Amino acid sequence: MIIEILKTILIGIVEGITEWLPVSSTGHMILLEEFIKLNMTEEFMEMFNVVIQLGAILAVVVLFFPKLWPFTTKKKGWIKKDTWMMWFKVIVAVLPAAVLGILFDDVLDEMFYNFQTVAITLIVYGVLFIVVENWNRGRRPRIRSIKDMTFQTAFFIGMFQVLSLIPGTSRSGATILGAIILGCSRYIAAEFSFFLAIPVMFGASLLKMLKFGWTMNGAEITILLVGMVTAFIVSMVSIKFLMGYVKKHDFKFFGYYRIVLGIIVLAYFIVKSLIV
Repeated sequence: MIIEILKTILIGIVEGITEWLPVSSTGHMILLEEFIKLNMTEEFMEMFNVVIQLGAILAVVVLFFPKLWPFTTKKKGWIKKDTWMMWFKVIVAVLPAAVLGILFDDVLDEMFYNFQTVAITLIVYGVLFIVVENWNRGRRPRIRSIKDMTFQTAFFIGMFQVLSLIPGTSRSGATILGAIILGCSRYIAAEFSFFLAIPVMFGASLLKMLKFGWTMNGAEITILLVGMVTAFIVSMVSIKFLMGYVKKHDFKFFGYYRIVLGIIVLAYFIVKSLIV
C-alpha cells in the first residue's frame, strides 16, 4: 500500500503542475502511465483521473476567493455586481465545451485518445504559441480586466476551449491562446482560464463520481484523497508561479516545451512499437 501511495503522490504532483501550465496534462499522463501504474481497477482509474482534478480546482478557489465570492456586507449592498457579472461571463464561456463535451466526450476519447493525436497536438499548439506571441509582440491588449471583457469575447474564448476536447491540446493552453488573440492581456487570459476550470472540473468530477458510484473501499478512498491533497498543494505553487511568470514573460517557452515533449512522445511510442 505504501508503494501505491508513493505512486499516487507522483501522479498528484504531475497533475498539479500540468493542469495549470499550458503544456497538456494528458500528454504527461500518457507518458507517466507507461512507467507508473496504480494497482487499482480500470473503473476506479477512469474516475480517479478526473476526480483528482478537484484538488487542483480547490487551489483556484482558495487563491482567488476574494475575486470569486459574489457576496459582501450589508453596508456594501450584500452583492458584488462585478463578481456576479464575472460569473455570468464564465457560464457563457463554459457552455460550448460543456454541451459538446457531454454529447461527444466518449466518441472523442475513442477516436483521439492515442499517442499520435497527443503528440501532434502538443507540437501544433506549441508552434501556435510561438507564432501568436510573435504576432502579439508590441501590441497593446484591449482587455486588462475581466470587467472590460464583453459577453461576446467570453463566448469566443469558450469556443477556443472546445479545442481542448481533443486530447493533448491543453484546456488552459487553448483558452489562454484564444484570449490573447481576442485582445486580453496575458494575466487576464490566464486568470479567466483558471475561473473557467471551476465549473468544468466540478461538473466532470460529479459525473464521474455518479457513474462510478459512491461505494469505495478503504484503499480506494485513501488513494483518491492522497491524489487530491497532493494536486491541491502542488497547484497552489503552480498557479502562483504562472501568475507571476506572465507579468514579466510571454508564453513562448511553453511553446518550445510542448514541441520537445511532442517529439519525445512520438519517438518513444514509435520506438516501442518497433521493439515490440
